[in-house]
Amino acid sequence: MPLSEDEQRILQQIEQQFYESDPDFAGELGKHNLYVHHLRRMKWAGVAFVLGVIVLVAALATETTFLVAFGGFVVMLASALWFEHSLRKLGRAGMAQLTESMKSNGLREYFGSTGQRMRDRFRRTDE
Repeated sequence: MPLSEDEQRILQQIEQQFYESDPDFAGELGKHNLYVHHLRRMKWAGVAFVLGVIVLVAALATETTFLVAFGGFVVMLASALWFEHSLRKLGRAGMAQLTESMKSNGLREYFGSTGQRMRDRFRRTDE
């Protein structure tokens, strides 16, 4: 149910008072969103997976005990499950917010300006 105009006005006043009373805390809250925790967990799961691969390959390459290689596999499996669990918690809304924040941060603009700079360089060298 959408808010009425009066409720929206009251909410904006509360938000404005919050920013005026504690700008540091308000700025800190503005940097974070609901899904940062799960994204951080997904990154750590990816790092753990890569470490598991390294342990597995190193153990098989040096002919160490089978248990060390199996331990690397278990680390890989656990980190894959951890990543999947965090991805489920993130959900579709989180993925949509993540892609929207990547767009709003100017990722396309950055690559667009890089491409434009490259075209400008080639034009200067041709002339």
